Amino acid sequence: MSALTLTTLLEFPLVEPGDNLVDQLLASLDITAVALKDDDVLVLAQKIVSKAEGRYGYLNETQPSEAAIELARSIDKDPRLVELILEESVEVIRQRRGVVVVEHRLGYIHANAGIDKSNISSDENNPRVLLLPLDSDASAARLRQALAERIGKNVHIIINDSAGRAWRNGTVGMAIGTAGFEPLESLIGEEDLFQRPMEVTEVAVADELAAAASFMMGQADEGSPVIHIRGAKLRPSKQGSRSLIREKSKDMFR
Repeated sequence: MSALTLTTLLEFPLVEPGDNLVDQLLASLDITAVALKDDDVLVLAQKIVSKAEGRYGYLNETQPSEAAIELARSIDKDPRLVELILEESVEVIRQRRGVVVVEHRLGYIHANAGIDKSNISSDENNPRVLLLPLDSDASAARLRQALAERIGKNVHIIINDSAGRAWRNGTVGMAIGTAGFEPLESLIGEEDLFQRPMEVTEVAVADELAAAASFMMGQADEGSPVIHIRGAKLRPSKQGSRSLIREKSKDMFR
């Protein structure tokens, strides 16, 4: 890989439930003067995928369970929000005042199950929050297939989200959905500079690209939810992002 180019797609509209993301992507690509080529990568912020899929949770329509009420009391959160977090989770991993870390039903370890209220419109009389897609790998695969049908190009898709990291401060972009390429590349058996075979090295290429794109997107009012990447040498694969999730038995933080 001699060069990697990242380009922010311009004038991407605010997304509403039911919007056709492919139409919006192609319009924004045209405005940005980017013509897609085979093996290009499009990184989409999770929020626009969730918005298009209508993945909203309405607090006034949520009835908290006893478990949610008890947990909400201990972490000082709205029990209705905690109920949505529990509904999206399979296990509570850690908790403290203001935050709960869970295993999301898709397998990712996420604070508050990835549920967010930033950068979404909301009625104060019936506040809403945004959930992760039902199946982010399936969402990525549908986008990739639709683009192939429309323009005849094999484009790789990443859906990214921001997450915290053990041992490190700050959030960083990570891939929660991929399509078209191998998200975790094994270098086991390949030789290093001194002809020693690598024994354990695996590279989370999807996360590396997601993090670079997240830096371009920003986290506040930038309004740049899609990044185009050219020059990434990726291995074709039908495998989704689940290979990035460490098995529970090997997770030292459980």
